[in-house]
Amino acid sequence: MAGSTSKTVHDIFHSMEYGPTSSSSATAQAWLESHSRALGLFIDGRFLNPADRQTRTLADTKGDHVCSVVCAVEEDVSQGVSSSAGGLRSWSALSCPQRAKVLLKWASTLGQYGQCVAELSDLSQASCSPASLVRLAQYYSSWAQLRDARLPHWSPRGVVEVVVSDDCPLYSLMLKVLPALAMGNAVIVVPGLSTAPSALLLAQLFTEAGLPAGVLNILTGSAVSLWAKVAHSPTVSSVTYSGNKQDGVALCKTTAGLGVAVSVSPAVGATCPFVVFESADIDSAVDGAIEAAFKKRKEIQWVLCVQESVLDSVVARLRLRMAGLKCVALASEADRSLVEAVVQGAQQQGATLIQSCGPPAMGLQYPATVLCGVAPSSPCVTSPPPWPLLPLMSFRSNTEGVALANHSPHGHAASIWTEDLTLALEAAKSLSVGSVWVNSHSVCDPSLPTSGHKDSGTCTDGGQEGLYQFLQPSSSCPSLSRSSPASLDYDKFGSAPSPAIVPTARCVCVATKFYQQFVGGKSCKSESGGSFAVQAPDGANVLAYCPDGGRKDVRNAVEAASKVQPGWMKKGPSARAQSLYSLAKGLEAKRPELAAAIRAQTGLSLDEADQEVELSVDRLTDWAARCTQAQGGAPAVPQVGSALSLPQALGVVGVILPDNKPLLSLVTLLGAAVAMGNAVVMVPSQRYPVPALTFIQVLQASDLPAGLVNIISGARDQLTVALANHNVIKAIWYWGSPEGCQYLQHTCTGPFKTLWLHSWGPGEDEACWAPTSASLLEETWHNAIQWRSIWIPTA
Repeated sequence: MAGSTSKTVHDIFHSMEYGPTSSSSATAQAWLESHSRALGLFIDGRFLNPADRQTRTLADTKGDHVCSVVCAVEEDVSQGVSSSAGGLRSWSALSCPQRAKVLLKWASTLGQYGQCVAELSDLSQASCSPASLVRLAQYYSSWAQLRDARLPHWSPRGVVEVVVSDDCPLYSLMLKVLPALAMGNAVIVVPGLSTAPSALLLAQLFTEAGLPAGVLNILTGSAVSLWAKVAHSPTVSSVTYSGNKQDGVALCKTTAGLGVAVSVSPAVGATCPFVVFESADIDSAVDGAIEAAFKKRKEIQWVLCVQESVLDSVVARLRLRMAGLKCVALASEADRSLVEAVVQGAQQQGATLIQSCGPPAMGLQYPATVLCGVAPSSPCVTSPPPWPLLPLMSFRSNTEGVALANHSPHGHAASIWTEDLTLALEAAKSLSVGSVWVNSHSVCDPSLPTSGHKDSGTCTDGGQEGLYQFLQPSSSCPSLSRSSPASLDYDKFGSAPSPAIVPTARCVCVATKFYQQFVGGKSCKSESGGSFAVQAPDGANVLAYCPDGGRKDVRNAVEAASKVQPGWMKKGPSARAQSLYSLAKGLEAKRPELAAAIRAQTGLSLDEADQEVELSVDRLTDWAARCTQAQGGAPAVPQVGSALSLPQALGVVGVILPDNKPLLSLVTLLGAAVAMGNAVVMVPSQRYPVPALTFIQVLQASDLPAGLVNIISGARDQLTVALANHNVIKAIWYWGSPEGCQYLQHTCTGPFKTLWLHSWGPGEDEACWAPTSASLLEETWHNAIQWRSIWIPTA
């Protein structure tokens, strides 16, 4: 036709751009206008907007005013907590099918108002697809229906506080709220500034769906002091957090000593590797990298790792694909200055730039930029660079590529690109991350459990495993009891010197024995050479002298454990089971000596002591049988392709044992940790250490690798401090004082450690070690593993 311009397929291919997207926000604007653009609180099923409260202003990407949000004060917190207590009673009175129907109706209502939800989340820079929220609701409604049948030994925690930071996406918020509701809890949400409007809208839709008043309350205001005020209420039983690490650390410190369980998912700002192997489809990999890093603002930062044999090809395609990209909007002038400083610093270190265009002289616009040739130690790699920067590093071998990807302190996710399925699976299992996407990125589904690895959190979200943060064992003793934080000097905790051993002229009526501890597969004295006296049950005589271990002993034990743990983890479940069966057989052979040690230490009758040894043998056999039970699976996901969920060992676990049942408690916790591939550093009861130190004879005769199990005796608080401050320790299981629990909650944040805390007094936990306590065994099993999801698309 006249005037038409013909284009070849080649021309069209090289000029392809993303099509125009609808930017209308009329529906969301109308909803905001209905609230006069002044959003209040949501308490007891209705909106409240007190007139005398401070407000925070929310702006869109262009700087235009979206709305104002009320900042809740203590009076609002009290009202919200009281409403949640009433809502919990109403919610608990419903049956599981009735709660499931409410969640399904909410999903239907969300579909009806999906456009408003999508527009409002885009306006507030907390973009979230309504379809993903509907999928969440449908998935967790099924768990609400099946809770009593599938989780018979568990009950809801009660009132749960869900906290997110200002930069957290809406999906992460609802990934906490919906499972908490599905398990029968009432929820108090403290959203960030960007998620507050969408959270209030979704709460309104919950009311329309028939959620009883008070079950879901929303208190806006992002200050850490508000989060702590809610947590201080005796009604609140647990706190779960999503967002950036800084706010997560602050939350842990302000809630330490309250006696509430705290779980954190600090994924925002995490650095995630994007690994391109030489066997990858280079065009698809480059398109995926550009989309992940530049097309849409994400809460995570990417680092591109490319194999040297295809580096030139990747760089050439990056230049070609980025030529047509527009500049992206930054949030503030401070972000612009930070971006320019990072780029200038990278260039001074020898990096070259690939940019879609030259940066404008001024304004809040900056081009998409790839920093080529940066070193792993470069600040733009170690500290997440601000959007839209993408560091690029190279590696030679496949093994080096995995090591480079594991260089990041974060363990949130990774994307690997290869057409070699064997390489993909091997790399996925070797990466220390919670999610691995093969030839894809940023895919998620609630059916897959994902745990935070390294410095990316202490809880598991998704799947059945993600439900346990909102549940507690029905029949076992509570882990923590509500209390007021003690006035604790964290720098001096555990620094009290051990009592001096002074010879006396008193007649010793019982034979005094000197014991040794167990480090690196060898019996040894403490590094200090000191000992402490253990009293006989009558309190009149010294029963034994035990090593007084300290920080150097913990260091040696952790070093030995970290060397042997990777090899032990790689052994198949059957091999680990056989080792535990052998350990149980060795324990049976030493039954008389161990029974005598328990009797001499605790004063129990010989029959009672012998029964504890018998239960310990049975417990080891149970753990051996369970070795092959936690195998993960391939959940059905709505996306095209396949997905795997795999249980993984935590690494090196520190265990501080209780006073009661000194042998049975040791065997129970040791068996669970070792069965799943962990190594352990165990601290026996300071009051009753003799049975644990006698058990060393069984370990010496076993076929467990040297260093897998280490036993260090000494002052509980001193060894707790040493374990808490060792970066290699991944988790701490603690039975001790409330002050010890408070110290661990306050201290174990850099990096985050998974904590399983018990502040029980004498005699309170004895029944929980009984053979009928199935809930304790199940809880122990879940605390011994973390989960990884692997996505493998087929199209």
